[in-house]
Amino acid sequence: MELKSLRTPLALLLVSLGVIAAMWWWLATPITLARAPIEPDAKLQCVSYAPFRGAQSPLDPTTHIDADQIEQDLTQLAQISECVRTYSIENGLDQVPSIAAKVGLKVIQGIWLGSNKLKNQQQIATVIGLVKQFPQVITAVVVGNEVLLRGEMTTADLAATIRSVKAQVTVPITYADVWEYWLRNREIYDTVDFVTVHILPYWEDFPIRAKLAAAHVDMIRQQVAIAFPGKEILIGETGWPSEGRMREGALPSRANQARVVSEILSLAKRENFRVNLIEAYDQPWKRKLEGTVGGYWGLFDAARRALKYPPGEPVSNFPLWKLQMAGGMGLSFLVFLTGWLTVRRKPWPPGLAAWLAVAVSATSAGVLLGIAVDKMIYESLGFGGWLQWGALLAAGVLAPIAGAHAIMAGRPLPTFLDLLGPVDGRKHGLSSYLLGLALMVTVLIGAETALGFVFDPRYRDFPFASLTMAVVPFALLLLNRPAQGVRPIAEATFAGLLALSAIYIGFNEGRANWQAQWTCALYLVLAITLWRARAAQSPK
Repeated sequence: MELKSLRTPLALLLVSLGVIAAMWWWLATPITLARAPIEPDAKLQCVSYAPFRGAQSPLDPTTHIDADQIEQDLTQLAQISECVRTYSIENGLDQVPSIAAKVGLKVIQGIWLGSNKLKNQQQIATVIGLVKQFPQVITAVVVGNEVLLRGEMTTADLAATIRSVKAQVTVPITYADVWEYWLRNREIYDTVDFVTVHILPYWEDFPIRAKLAAAHVDMIRQQVAIAFPGKEILIGETGWPSEGRMREGALPSRANQARVVSEILSLAKRENFRVNLIEAYDQPWKRKLEGTVGGYWGLFDAARRALKYPPGEPVSNFPLWKLQMAGGMGLSFLVFLTGWLTVRRKPWPPGLAAWLAVAVSATSAGVLLGIAVDKMIYESLGFGGWLQWGALLAAGVLAPIAGAHAIMAGRPLPTFLDLLGPVDGRKHGLSSYLLGLALMVTVLIGAETALGFVFDPRYRDFPFASLTMAVVPFALLLLNRPAQGVRPIAEATFAGLLALSAIYIGFNEGRANWQAQWTCALYLVLAITLWRARAAQSPK
């Protein structure tokens, strides 16, 4: 190929690489905080503690955490906190007070109450024994955690239980629930020594943005204090997730978690109120109940037991951004190389529109590859989750590469019938089959996720990164759409499903949820691409 013919692709490649570099520099810009989330010279007042690691789960009644594992955690937590809050004495958690005494931690001891009265009495008896055994370690007992919210006890039964426990111990007694349930069940106030409220801005019925979370916590605290004068208000749970799906304008991220924790702790110090952060360590088991977001509220990550925000280090959403940027640049280069190698075998030069299409596909894939890999790692749960998000990411990597070949070869997007129906003497190269495979994977996962957001959306993650990587090259192949042909019924059906789902999801999730709006836009683009697909008519 003559040097002159290389000018356009080389210029576009340089632009693509520049855009990828600029985007990753912007995405990875660290935030500036007035106070570090964890300060070496100022310990936390208290933090919620659960010891479960990896596949360990309290949902499995046979799970028992040994003392060595708990001691490792509490020794680490003693370096950053004065106290831990527990919720139960099951699964080995009855060992916490004795180990806390060894490492110099205080304990807010929880009693887990539910609908099983016999089990409740066993929990109560064990905790009363622990309080009597460790009166210098256990500073308070929480009789029940959100049992009214779950509807597992009546207010009268809970009040009687609290009075019974209070009569048998000498430490302060409280009950913990979300702030709305305290306001709805004021009679509980008379039975406790102090009020423990949970204020989780992310989980509010009308979710609160991270930048407003601390102000929201303070507003609710003051509202509860007015409703219940004369007793201390302990913020028993507050915090922010570092991973997971958006709820309206509430975005889980590393930077937002650090910001919210920092601002709430600064507020507590300034206003002189106690706060217990949720939680010490990320808890993978919670993802089965609450989706990705449920597993990432910890100050420490679950696998390495490492502090997410070490003092003195900048807080960025993408600490590995240089590696992610390099990977994106490599993918962009590969897409351009595929287009160039395709053109070398053709007797005619491609038009500017074809190279622009390759550039758009390469750049979007290059920018989003690191984000897509990051999301796959954090959002995949179990074999099915890894298979689903791994397949979508593979389609997102394959589509721009195979799409560049198709664009330069002048071929349209293959239809399902081309790949699965009778061949009628037509021949398809490997690249066409790979492109068709990427299309089928994208459409099937896109349809499954779209229906999920329609019927069961609360804990589902938005696959906007991998989906963009795949959908953009498919849509650009409309440049090669045949003028004649029959609209395939399968594509038309999926197009209708995706379009209707996108409209509903967009309204249901709200305009502030950019993850949802982005994903809905992709569903619509994919729907249009499928609707405009044409199957070549067989000669008669």
